Amino acid sequence: MASVNQTFVVVPRTGPSKAPATDRVHNHAEIYADFAPEAGKGQASRCAQCGVPFCQSACPLQNNIPDWLRLAAEGRAEEAWRLSEATSTMPEICGRICPQDRLCEGACTLEQSGWETVTIGSVERWLGDQAFENGWVDPIRPRAEKGQSVGIVGAGPAGLAAADRLRSAGYAVTVYDRHDRAGGLLTYGIPGFKLEKPVVGRRVDRLIDGGVEFRLGADVGGNLPFADVRAAHDAVLVATGVYQARRLTAPGCGSDGVVAALDYLIASNRKSFGDAVPAYDDGPLNAAGKKVVVIGGGDTAMDCLRTAIRQGATSVTCLYRRDRDNMPGSARETTNAEEEGVVFEWLAAPRAVLGGASGVTGVRAQRMALAAQSADGRWSVEPVPGGEFDVAADLVIEALGFEPEDMPTLFEAPDLALTDWRTIRTAGQTKATTLEGVFAAGDIVRGASLVVWAVRDGQDAASEIDAWLSSQRRAAA
Repeated sequence: MASVNQTFVVVPRTGPSKAPATDRVHNHAEIYADFAPEAGKGQASRCAQCGVPFCQSACPLQNNIPDWLRLAAEGRAEEAWRLSEATSTMPEICGRICPQDRLCEGACTLEQSGWETVTIGSVERWLGDQAFENGWVDPIRPRAEKGQSVGIVGAGPAGLAAADRLRSAGYAVTVYDRHDRAGGLLTYGIPGFKLEKPVVGRRVDRLIDGGVEFRLGADVGGNLPFADVRAAHDAVLVATGVYQARRLTAPGCGSDGVVAALDYLIASNRKSFGDAVPAYDDGPLNAAGKKVVVIGGGDTAMDCLRTAIRQGATSVTCLYRRDRDNMPGSARETTNAEEEGVVFEWLAAPRAVLGGASGVTGVRAQRMALAAQSADGRWSVEPVPGGEFDVAADLVIEALGFEPEDMPTLFEAPDLALTDWRTIRTAGQTKATTLEGVFAAGDIVRGASLVVWAVRDGQDAASEIDAWLSSQRRAAA
């Protein structure tokens, strides 16, 4: 039969329907709907089936994107799904939260040639949601038990991805996490309007049904010594992520009313679960009725801005020291924030937090100008003389990124080597640490990064752990 692909010359790019800004700011529901079947097939059919698929090269997971787009266009949705899940343990999640404009869709040949990119992320999400709705998602049922166990520290995307692959291979897997729910930033960091929590929950439920044990409220290095985890398992994967917030050093930054982004987002997500959150109910982590300033230009900053709008802030302003073209966050999320009423002050850096110790009244900012471009393409900035200005604020949210905790001290493992950036050092391109039988993956190795990279690292770590444990079995035979 003739290919139904390469219809980009007659089928325009159309994304899934998006809730109007005037409606969506009143709730935390996801703002995008899934494609209707014919629309999904039509958008998948736009793929040009390139001989050299740059979309696949730009995907950290190396997903077989053209192949599953072709199957989707032909109406073979279940086959498309199976090809999608072959390289990704969380395609429906990555389809929701990946910055496709910087990855697969940005590299699409059609985008580069002026025909507009294929809506890869939306098709991926559509296939994943169909899979769960139609029962295509197979339970984890290992062919044989290996008789060895793996402990995973951290129930975020890297840890969950590794748990999926290791349990499927027949290992007993226990996941330890300090929070009371699994998912890490998927559960507590990313707002529901980007990723509704039942989407994460069904992935966790599949792992539990497959035999993965979750020990929640287990703070490894706190109430549970790391040595005990090592002693309980044949191998250990450290997938804790990086949670230590970078803080402002400007005058006044220690005042009440200046909060860390993750504290703010966790409080909001906990409220969505119906938890009691005194710091939200009493006001410190609640933007309702306040003038809010968010400092930073990454995806976490976008999450804070859009959350504040939904909480009923009277004004929401973003201060970012570079311009729009050089911000690290997703362009899609910036557009969504603008539609919802966020004001962006580009080329603006904080100089001081105004007010007193008991509360803030504003932020004094400095106009900046792009100065020089570095080898990695990023521009440095310099102050514009006489460019100071004030922005009124009752709540200032610092979204300046994250750094790793002191893992050797936390784990009482002085032989655990770190890099110059305080991330865990691994050997070459492997996931092996300087501790025998201990591996590491995700942000705790590469620094704060994307969920899709954490998934890739978790899957790679699982493969490496499998190979190492297999060698241990052979040596013992």
